[in-house]
Amino acid sequence: MSETVTFDDVWKMFQEMVRENRERSAERDRNSRETDRKFQETDRKFQETDRKMQETDRQIKEVSAQIGRLGGRWGEFVEGLVAPACETLFAKRDIPVHKVSRRVKARLPGNRHMEIDLLVVNTEVVVLVEVKSRLTEDDVREHLTRLAEFKDFFREYADKRIMGAVAGIVIGESVERFAVNEGLFVMVQSGESMQFANDPEFQPRVW
Repeated sequence: MSETVTFDDVWKMFQEMVRENRERSAERDRNSRETDRKFQETDRKFQETDRKMQETDRQIKEVSAQIGRLGGRWGEFVEGLVAPACETLFAKRDIPVHKVSRRVKARLPGNRHMEIDLLVVNTEVVVLVEVKSRLTEDDVREHLTRLAEFKDFFREYADKRIMGAVAGIVIGESVERFAVNEGLFVMVQSGESMQFANDPEFQPRVW
């Protein structure tokens, strides 16, 4: 025998449906608000990332500008590190130093010119020192040409023995070996000072 559905039963069912519908609606609202919150948080993070990237770009541009301004003075800084070491290092190789001159220049007819980073002089010997932050084989070859032509440009040193040296903050092993084999002194950074990479028995080439 089937049960009789009363008005109260229907009303309770209706109220339960309304309650469940409200709960589902509230859950959707909560989910929607959470989604909005996450979107807002993501957007905030994107904005913060964009701000940081813009700040990084600004700093990179500023550093690049500073390096550009420093570029012309970097060579002077390296020369300033090498020049004071010349007197001590060459004296240990029985080459007393009377004078160290920086950025020595000369010109000849036909638009020929020569610039020497450091010129180390005593009564018998003149040493031409080429200074680079990073020394390459091409730098060494150019210096060898400079040594071969030196007495054409500086006739006042015609009776002197001419020797060559290269110095650098960064010098690869192959470059160092090439320079030594060509008879050049090689000055390398050692802590806050410079030292020769040449063996004690090294005999420099004389021009």
